Amino acid sequence: MDLTGEERITAPRDVVWAALNDPEILKQCIPGCQSLEMKSPSELTAVVKVKIGPVSATFNGEVTLSNINAPQSYTISGEGKGGIAGFAKGGADVVLQDDGSDTVLKYEAKAQVGGKIAQLGARLIDSTSTKLAQQFFSSFNAAVSAKATE
Repeated sequence: MDLTGEERITAPRDVVWAALNDPEILKQCIPGCQSLEMKSPSELTAVVKVKIGPVSATFNGEVTLSNINAPQSYTISGEGKGGIAGFAKGGADVVLQDDGSDTVLKYEAKAQVGGKIAQLGARLIDSTSTKLAQQFFSSFNAAVSAKATE
C-alpha cells in the first residue's frame, strides 16, 4: 500500500523540523499512541493501539530515522508487532520545503501488513491507513502551527 500527500503548515521550516524530531509532539499526534520514547537521536520505541474494522490491536514497535538531511528531509521507517492480530511495517520519505513563511511537508509512504489484519482486505486497510495519516498530519499541523504562534 502506498500513500502520498502534502500538508501546508503555518510555521517556519526549522520549527516544523524540530517538531518532527520531538517525541512529545509526535506522541500527541499519532492516533492511538500510548507511548513514544527516544532510545537515541535516530531510534524510538512506540506502543500504538489501533482498530482496523473489527480487529483492535496494540502494536509494540521500533522506529528508525535515516537519510537525515536537517532541516530538509528524512526517511522514517518502523515495524510493529500486534500479537495474534499480525504485524505492520513501513516507511515514509518526508521532505520539508519553504513556501514564504509557511512550510510544505510532503510525504511518500509504503506499508505492509500481515496476519489477521491482512485478511481484512486491501480496501479496508487502505482506507483506514489514509484516515490515520490524515488524522496524524492534521493534528501535527495544528500542534506545530500553535507552537509557532507562541
